[in-house]
Amino acid sequence: MDFMVLPSGAFTLKNVTVPAAIFGQRGDLISTDIGIVDGQISAPSGKGIEMGEAMVLPAFVDCHTHLDKGHILPRAQNPDGTFIGALTSVREDHLNWTSKDVRTRADFSIRCAYAHGTRAIRTHVDSMNGQYKRSWPVFAGLREKWANKVELQMTSLITCESYGMPEYAEIAATVAHFDGVLGMVSFPMPDLKKVLLGHFETAGNLGLALDFHTDETMDPSSETLRVIAECVMETGFCGRVLVGHCCSLSQQEENLAMDTLDLVAKAKIDVVSLPMCNLYLQDRHAGRTPRGRGVTLVHEMKARGINVSFASDNTRDPFYAYGDMDMLEVMRMATRIAHLDHSDFDWVKSFSQTPAEVCDFPDLSLAQGTTADLVIFNARNWNELYSRPQSDRIVLRNGIAIDRKLPSYSELDALLEAYK
Repeated sequence: MDFMVLPSGAFTLKNVTVPAAIFGQRGDLISTDIGIVDGQISAPSGKGIEMGEAMVLPAFVDCHTHLDKGHILPRAQNPDGTFIGALTSVREDHLNWTSKDVRTRADFSIRCAYAHGTRAIRTHVDSMNGQYKRSWPVFAGLREKWANKVELQMTSLITCESYGMPEYAEIAATVAHFDGVLGMVSFPMPDLKKVLLGHFETAGNLGLALDFHTDETMDPSSETLRVIAECVMETGFCGRVLVGHCCSLSQQEENLAMDTLDLVAKAKIDVVSLPMCNLYLQDRHAGRTPRGRGVTLVHEMKARGINVSFASDNTRDPFYAYGDMDMLEVMRMATRIAHLDHSDFDWVKSFSQTPAEVCDFPDLSLAQGTTADLVIFNARNWNELYSRPQSDRIVLRNGIAIDRKLPSYSELDALLEAYK
């Protein structure tokens, strides 16, 4: 078959390979036929196209990104590859974050994600020190521009220390105005419980979901995830709560970590793991080989019924120097780093259906009647899928193959050079 050509109109993808879990079935991979009529998945009809067991997945959902930081690395290097080095470089670069600068870089990242097969993105937006006034209107404009192609959702990025400061209320109001998610970075500090309870109250009053960067450290004494879970239980908060990173769990004494996860499960908190960024930053020390992977306890979470997703996190910035908003790369790396192979067959949902549910994005599946937003790979099984970059994949939107040409980095040269 010519892997780059598909017909228009009604047609059937014959003899494709799909994960059974996507259909709600038991087992690993199954063979089936997928009909597409008027942009929707249907019963087989029309012209049959022999696909030679090519693997088909639903479009991806990337539920934890930082589009406003993307691609600043050429002008904002991380001096030592550490978390503190990244934080310092980004804060210094904020001086360059004009509306044009943020818009150009973020749009570049969305174009990459679209070409790779992503259908929906949640991005954190740096909001402190007045940055919310510039960045949130930019992302509102990008959300409108990309409507019906990539659904964009925004969440505020502020620290728990900012609670009670004059601009906190303004940021929360901005999030509500733009129909966003109220986000915060949690780390150990005096009166953290009081701060988080106030943050939960703000979200409840404004009808907002919550999103936390949580325990992004290998310090086992960092237990803010536990405090967040306690706040959910004490307040009866009924909105979605998504927590990311949770790296310190991997370093804690086993009984303590498991007890915290039991509480997280009881509080119905959702988790997103960011394996590439955590592998890059965590346990980095000059002249010393890293011992820890930084990934959180995803298997133990899933065993307790906790929703676990995986996402890109940062892209070509001081927090993660690489990446291209390609969720297949995230799948491949997560499988290797977190040992998702030789495990449950339904981990594939953690890159599409689970984050769609967690973020309240439209359902992405292969069920009849759903939009034919699909990614087709020239691979017949997981090993073939993960052993090559799959640069010849086909991305269907509404049953039509899109132009997958990636933007050139040279487009950013003038923008980045202007601020060096």
